[in-house]
Amino acid sequence: MALIVHKYGGTSMGSTERIRNVAKRVAKWARAGHQMVVVPSAMSGETNRLLGLAKDVSPAVQTPAVTRELDMIACTGEQVSVGLLSLALQAEGMEAVSYSGWQVPIRTDSSYTKARIQSIDDARVRADLAAGRVVVITGFQGVDEDMNITTLGRGGSDTSAVAVAAAMKADECLIYTDVDGVYTTDPRVVPEAKRLKTVSFEEMLEMASLGSKVLQIRSVEFAGKYRVPLRVLSSFTPWDIAIEEEAKSGTLITFEEDEKMEQAVVSGIAFNRDEAKLTVMGVPDKPGIAYGILGKVAEANIDVDVILQNVSHDGKTDFSFTVHRNDYQRTLDLLKSQVVPVMGAEAVIGDTKICKVSIVGIGMRSHAGVASTMFRALSDEGINIQMISTSEIKTSVVIDEKYMELAVRALHKAFGLDAA
Repeated sequence: MALIVHKYGGTSMGSTERIRNVAKRVAKWARAGHQMVVVPSAMSGETNRLLGLAKDVSPAVQTPAVTRELDMIACTGEQVSVGLLSLALQAEGMEAVSYSGWQVPIRTDSSYTKARIQSIDDARVRADLAAGRVVVITGFQGVDEDMNITTLGRGGSDTSAVAVAAAMKADECLIYTDVDGVYTTDPRVVPEAKRLKTVSFEEMLEMASLGSKVLQIRSVEFAGKYRVPLRVLSSFTPWDIAIEEEAKSGTLITFEEDEKMEQAVVSGIAFNRDEAKLTVMGVPDKPGIAYGILGKVAEANIDVDVILQNVSHDGKTDFSFTVHRNDYQRTLDLLKSQVVPVMGAEAVIGDTKICKVSIVGIGMRSHAGVASTMFRALSDEGINIQMISTSEIKTSVVIDEKYMELAVRALHKAFGLDAA
């Protein structure tokens, strides 16, 4: 008998018919002798609908008092989901009980709308499991030390499920989504993309940070910290699929680096359209320029991604970096008003028509010439590289946005992923 955590996304919970299918699937696992904890998201579109209502009546300025109420409203979506799923499980003849985050309790800090989990008390849940019940817990939310309800922000249900699995020392955490696993790249861009049976935790962390939408990065970080075995699989397979087959489907995120994984130099190609580049031109080349520029950007709570400082010429240099496209205008205004006058730079130019394409693979540690294969593949397609960033298991390039799909297809082929 194993303790298994299932997480279902908003699409899987999108209608009462789908909720009945989720209940049938969970009941199948429970009848096979497993102790089951289920963490569902709100029904698809529900959180957006609730926050839309809140926006219509909210003050213009978001104070902690306002964000506290946003969390009070947003948390009700999951509360409806757990109640409906518990009823559907009872209709399947299972004993089931639902809990909100504050009833477990899942303790968080007080950062409303983006709280972080601090601890989970598992005593109440364990008592129910011992009594043979299926326990359904709201994802996405918790409670702070003053008993205010908090939500965890985007992807919070994934994080909740992994955190519950970690606290309960679950044998496995199964994340059911509308895709059937992690692919070598987005199949919508490269139809030949293959599903990976296993992917290492480090590779998944890189892919999540580079824009792969399969798992939220916070949930991957949590899984890595507490070594929770994670599996990503489809909720759209028939609910009565054999449990042995289902338990091996999708993609397993693993912590063991076996020899087979070492053979695959590159496991996947990730890409991100949401980047923008800024260049501060003609900065006096002296110690402290990186801090002088990026310090101001950091103070404004803007994340910087790829950084490039050019070779000095006549005592001046150009300094380029990328930010999320949503932060582009704010960063440009900040550089023009606070950095250029202070540092004596000549000008600031920006470019929003860029993207980042990355190759990821733990095999890159032990193989030479991986980056040159990447650069040659891009060169053969006539794609100019504007910036390069590397880590131990990834190489990223910034290129013109219009070449993104061409670059992804070329790299997928160059590293033999079409035949994987």
